[in-house]
Amino acid sequence: MAPNQDDAARINELRALLHRANRAYYVDADPLMGDAEFDRLLAELADLEAAHPELDDPHSPTRRVGGEPLEGFETVPHAQRMMSIDNTYSLEDVRAWHDRVVKGLEGAVPGYVCEPKIDGVAISLRYEQGALAAAITRGDGEQGDLVTANVRAIDSVPLRLADGAPELLEVRGEIYMPDASFQRVNEERAAAGEQLFANARNSTAGSLKSLDSNVVRERGLRFTAHGRGEIEGLEDVSDYWTFLERLRSLGLPVSGASSRCGSIEEVIERIERFDRERGDLGFAIDGMVVRVDRFDQQEELGATSKAPRWCIAFKYPAEQAETRLLRVDWQVGKGGTLTPRATMDPVFVSGTTVQHATLHNIEEIRRKDVRVGDLVVVEKAGEIIPQVIEARVGARTGEEREIVAPEACPECTGVVEQEGPKLYCTNPECPAQFRERLKWFVGRGQMDIDGFGEKLIDQLCDAGLVTHFADIFTLDREDLLALERMGETSADNLLAAAEASKSRGLSRVLAGLGIRHIGTSAAKTLARAFPDADALLAADEDAIAELDDFGEITARALRDYLDTASAKETFQRLAEVGVELASRDHVEADLDSPFNGLTIVITGTLEAFTRPELTERLEGLGAKVTGSVSKKTDLLIAGASAGSKLTKAESLGIEVWDEDRVRSSLPD
Repeated sequence: MAPNQDDAARINELRALLHRANRAYYVDADPLMGDAEFDRLLAELADLEAAHPELDDPHSPTRRVGGEPLEGFETVPHAQRMMSIDNTYSLEDVRAWHDRVVKGLEGAVPGYVCEPKIDGVAISLRYEQGALAAAITRGDGEQGDLVTANVRAIDSVPLRLADGAPELLEVRGEIYMPDASFQRVNEERAAAGEQLFANARNSTAGSLKSLDSNVVRERGLRFTAHGRGEIEGLEDVSDYWTFLERLRSLGLPVSGASSRCGSIEEVIERIERFDRERGDLGFAIDGMVVRVDRFDQQEELGATSKAPRWCIAFKYPAEQAETRLLRVDWQVGKGGTLTPRATMDPVFVSGTTVQHATLHNIEEIRRKDVRVGDLVVVEKAGEIIPQVIEARVGARTGEEREIVAPEACPECTGVVEQEGPKLYCTNPECPAQFRERLKWFVGRGQMDIDGFGEKLIDQLCDAGLVTHFADIFTLDREDLLALERMGETSADNLLAAAEASKSRGLSRVLAGLGIRHIGTSAAKTLARAFPDADALLAADEDAIAELDDFGEITARALRDYLDTASAKETFQRLAEVGVELASRDHVEADLDSPFNGLTIVITGTLEAFTRPELTERLEGLGAKVTGSVSKKTDLLIAGASAGSKLTKAESLGIEVWDEDRVRSSLPD
């Protein structure tokens, strides 16, 4: 029988919304709805799909474990799948789960372990011969991002286990940020005019995405173990409680608030009692995980396609309050994102008085139909920055005002464009964005000005010495020596580094300016196509759109930027201070080169080259070097310890070369 059209439309609507919410939460670390609302919508979708099996979709959010692996790190498979946990907000559901467990064990009543559910980022730590060998994010459950270097910077993660460690131990756990660290990070971001993190979980995710492990160390992240993956050894450990004790003996941190319960009544009592204790732990807790203690009983119960049957998470309901929405201000983040911030009548929620809350983005405002003057519901459930959950539409008086997206940036009056659900200021020299863009401009892979770290950039901006990219190159010795803790040798080294960076060429300049859609790869494509900045400024939109991986949207966005007075001024001022704007990549490809016209991916550890060096050599011979393997890839160059990219290339039948073959094919 054909499905009801209204049900089919609702299923499609929910899938699209939850996919977007999943990506915002797990990939972008910028949630667009609270956990309770997400779970409610997911449950509604599951019920509709159960009623209409003919509309089954293997890619539905109900079939997903978590978010997609992040870009910028190598993606590797998990030795054993990292599954999520079914959750509930109802103690009656916990009792019903217990009944299903007993039935699944043919009447046997198991023991349980209750453990605080930390609101952090799931991680798998792999120890080989007692030493930390790899740290992998959960990703989509099947594969995640290799973030070992960042995790090594977390003090609570032992780099080597104590004596008695098994040959192989994969321990699953949570990386999180204590409340005190989170408050300090947001205070620093507020002082720098940066967009605040919505909660400690998002701050943790953002820290782990950083390519600089010093960021992880500075932000004070912590780790707590709460699960197991692949293990060789520990055959004498037959239950989870003993497993936790063994982890503790090996030097791995586990929760001190875990407890063993002999009955479901003890479990319920522990859940209720912990609700009164969790606010004193000093980090975000959003629930209590209850699991069957014995491993053989866990094996007997098994799992669904998404979650184990032997485990459930009770989530404490979010505290909510009603207040009046007075106004909405648009704050500009470092990437130009305009985020709506609600100002409300002060209201007491979760132990603090709240006056401001996030509204996420313009599409969420429209979806929830929130208006200035509305009586709104605010939720704080462990989040330092509250969210506006909904408007009390029935309480409207007719005087409420629709929230309209700004047409101009509130900081610089630059052009505002919408991309997906978000609004962006397109002016790369917007003052609200400039400081973070400047940090990017001087960084490795862009202008690579050694010594110009975040703290120095903050000092220079605070002192008013740098208000434009070109100002970096007009600094003198006296300017630098006037800064706090700046010595003569350091000042001379900084000036020499700035001078050396002037000759990096057009592609580095384009990559460093922070132009929307123009990253390192796109910048190189432009530099190969145009001999200098003047030629690029004169190029029409059609010529840009014809370039590899550009298309109409990117070409139009770039052309719009190039047509602005600020863009022309940027190139002019950089040229005036001696920055080279000619392309070092604009060379005629060697038609006889075996690499000419090929799309190439490099993976693994190389001996004779750094990856940037080999990339530059290959691109000079007419190749296009990309970061991910696809059907469009012509050749994979695999160094030592090549991982998932090699596996994928072999599955697609892509030609694979080792480093020796590459070296023999390169011209002298």
